[in-house]
Amino acid sequence: MAGRARVSHGYQVTRLDAAACSSEGDLLRGIGAALDFPDFHGRSLDVFDDCFGDVAVYAAYGIVPEATGLVLVFTDFGVFAAAYPESGQIILDIVADNARRAALFGRRVMCLVHSSDPQIECAPVGAMPLLWNDAEQSNASRRVG
Repeated sequence: MAGRARVSHGYQVTRLDAAACSSEGDLLRGIGAALDFPDFHGRSLDVFDDCFGDVAVYAAYGIVPEATGLVLVFTDFGVFAAAYPESGQIILDIVADNARRAALFGRRVMCLVHSSDPQIECAPVGAMPLLWNDAEQSNASRRVG
């Protein structure tokens, strides 16, 4: 589920295969393992919010020292979000809220969300709309084949 973190262009890039998760707890545990959350993590969204805040805002753990920022990449998030829409939305909101808080402390945190579903629709995350990249803006360019 979780890929190894690597540093690219100054950012620690941490990938997680969201489609491999069969529950909210699986995704939370995967994020926790990838970002070295304390052992008590993985039991609730509230604990995830606290621990991700420690990583994003304070770099207390989970970010390698040579990185100047964190990029959290969810691959095939549409599969997870289709099965657990409320949890998917809350997890993205938590990441967005903590990324904004991190910026207040001069830290950079981003989240990239991949989906193979060209029809996926997402509610605003952190009160901001999710936008397709320029190459996939129209519905026609999102279709495969």
